[in-house]
Amino acid sequence: MLRAVHFIAAVLALLGVAGVHAQNLTYRCVDPGGRSTYTNVKEEMAGKKCTVVSREVSVVPAQQIAQPAKAASGAAKAAGERVDTNTQRGRDDTRRKILQEELDSAEKRLSESRQKLAEQDSVRSMEEKLNPQRALDRLKPHQDEVERQEQNVASLKRELSNLR
Repeated sequence: MLRAVHFIAAVLALLGVAGVHAQNLTYRCVDPGGRSTYTNVKEEMAGKKCTVVSREVSVVPAQQIAQPAKAASGAAKAAGERVDTNTQRGRDDTRRKILQEELDSAEKRLSESRQKLAEQDSVRSMEEKLNPQRALDRLKPHQDEVERQEQNVASLKRELSNLR
């Protein structure tokens, strides 16, 4: 009976060693797409061609790739580095010039819109004289255009005053 207990203990010990041994094995598995993965988990090996690589695997952390100097300097500027005073002054002058050109164009469009409204207002048919609402309906798009151009001019003037 004592021999049977020793025999069972020996078998269990061997099974335990075999289990530990199986856990220490690392397999290189190639999937149908040709990509290799390394694992010691049996479930991850399903459907792949696996071969034993070694009993122990050393893991070495990957080295960080150095970023190019341009990317690093761009990141520094994005992080709050100030722009050179002359560069900023040049940008402001360019912006002021562009806004002034837009303002001149907007004022010209406003003048043209007012002129079209005045022309349309001066022309009244007999039907519109009898029914003034028709004249108002016909003039409404011209009035809306004048209003829109006035708002554009006011916005551009506001932008220009914020630069000075």
